[in-house]
Amino acid sequence: MTTPPKTTNGTTSMTTLAPATHELERQLRTLSLSGMAQTLLARNQEAISHHLAYTEFLELLVSDELARRRDRLFTRRLKAARVPQIKTLENFDWSFNPQIPKALILDLGTVRFIPEHGGLLLLGPPGTGKSHIALSLTVAAIQAGYTALYRSAFDLAQDLAEAEATGTRPDLIRKLTRVDLLVIEDLGMRRLPPTAAEDLLEVFTRRYESGAILISSNRPVEDWGQVLSDTAAAGALLDRFLHHAEIIRLQGRSWRLHDRQQRRRSPGADADHTDGPL
Repeated sequence: MTTPPKTTNGTTSMTTLAPATHELERQLRTLSLSGMAQTLLARNQEAISHHLAYTEFLELLVSDELARRRDRLFTRRLKAARVPQIKTLENFDWSFNPQIPKALILDLGTVRFIPEHGGLLLLGPPGTGKSHIALSLTVAAIQAGYTALYRSAFDLAQDLAEAEATGTRPDLIRKLTRVDLLVIEDLGMRRLPPTAAEDLLEVFTRRYESGAILISSNRPVEDWGQVLSDTAAAGALLDRFLHHAEIIRLQGRSWRLHDRQQRRRSPGADADHTDGPL
């Protein structure tokens, strides 16, 4: 870094420094170092003000570039995962249903089960936190550098049926097999297509001990034969999935009903509040 020119009173002359800095910014963008380019002016002034060494100045710029790349990668993977909304365990209202196993869920928030190719089954009635937890773990997985795909059971079954009809099934199966975390939400909420049992069994078979799966459902596993309209396929699917899966049963009141009642009582209440279980 060239020593910045001084004015007669000893301060840095920004008018003299700016052209060279702007040219360097342009060159950084040409090299696809937009993170460095974005913070160059601010970091340059920081270096001048704090008398930083050249290597310290460069280290700050490199850190900015890495941070920007992490953010962009997170955004791309979040979009690819088709996550409908961002949730975190930090804004989960643990006090609403205190019987929820907080310690276990926070441990799962480390997403340790993903490299272990494990599974997680969230069971419980609507409003007890299944979706919030599933979304939070998906976001945590992406933040940790994993790939994910978030689909409802109905949408996933529809995807597979449409892929079969359009001749793109092999591509979809590869995608479902290769993603680090596959999240299937709301199994049992809607009637599935006739081919759903065989399609889902193929996905579970291919991912067995090679990829993590998270499922949420309001139906006990004993009902899955009825849900999938195929007892044999449901049994084979569960045999593979439950072998390495953690089962969490969520019980308690519905947050949605509680929240609706609260809003009716206080229509002017501040909307910025801690998220409840969904």
